[in-house]
Amino acid sequence: MLRASDPRFSRLSPGLDFESRLFAKPDAAKLLRAELAKRGYTPAPLAIGTNTDGYQPIEREWGITRSVIEVLAETRHPLLITTKSDRLLRDIDLLADMARDNLVGVAISVTTLDPAVARTLEPRAPHPKRRLAAIRQLIDAGVPTQVNISPIIPAITDHEIEAIMAAAAQAGAIRASYILMRLPYEVAPLFRAWLAAHYPDRADKVMHMVQDIRGGRDNDSGFFTRMKGQGVWANLIRTRVKRAAREQGMDRSFPPLRSDFFKPPERDGQMELF
Repeated sequence: MLRASDPRFSRLSPGLDFESRLFAKPDAAKLLRAELAKRGYTPAPLAIGTNTDGYQPIEREWGITRSVIEVLAETRHPLLITTKSDRLLRDIDLLADMARDNLVGVAISVTTLDPAVARTLEPRAPHPKRRLAAIRQLIDAGVPTQVNISPIIPAITDHEIEAIMAAAAQAGAIRASYILMRLPYEVAPLFRAWLAAHYPDRADKVMHMVQDIRGGRDNDSGFFTRMKGQGVWANLIRTRVKRAAREQGMDRSFPPLRSDFFKPPERDGQMELF
């Protein structure tokens, strides 16, 4: 796959290095095919985008993510995609085909509806309106799609929860999820610098709220608490998200993906005798 470098393993900065120095696996589809062909392989939903977005700008030229989806579509393997890009519409033909057999689900991340905030927070990501339009096109193509309000930043974007939810519902999203902002490892000082540059008037307030959500620290790496947080602010945001989702009819469960259609690819060019 194509992914940004991980500073913990590559000794690169999580700032400019993270978005300018990328690692690619151009043979990802070949490796995936070999894995799926192994004896005893048991299919379960494969997720793209849970670590790094599979639709970064250079995916347009590399096409690695599409090649992986082609293998999954061919073998009828279940797939989940999370992205903040409308570039996945290039692969809507494959996704619509998989959706007919309940093999795919998509989550589109929308952080803010404010173009000014989007430009500073996600300067190279597609405009929020393009992401909402992508939801509509996916839904129209029969692809189950949810909105992921992520990351929610206290005192910066949390006031938009209800507005984002309403816009996503209008676009046809069938479900909503959210993730509170996380500041793992070297990301915390970068975020502090971003606050000082763009929101000096509330920088201290934001960090106070973040630390309240993270048990007094900049970050909480606990498996059960790192995504939702704890404390008064975390509970308030959770309540607002649930209420807004219910009001917009987006508190449903995602359609279960099927694994029984899976057909292993050929091994070493040979078909199975039995």
